[in-house]
Amino acid sequence: MSEWREIKVPDIGDFKNVDVIELMVGVGDRIAAESPLMTLETDKAAMEIPAEEAGVIREVKVAVGD
Repeated sequence: MSEWREIKVPDIGDFKNVDVIELMVGVGDRIAAESPLMTLETDKAAMEIPAEEAGVIREVKVAVGD
């Protein structure tokens, strides 16, 4: 069995309100390194968060609107 890794949202600066506006993956999806996982939005910009490495999504701990 392969090792589990938790992907955390990177530090995007001094923002207090950052919303998840889009999830691009779901449980069971196979992803490649650098594949977009989600889109976050601040009051100034929207940004895609990429996967750090390839693998299979086993759990999603955020939802749109979080």
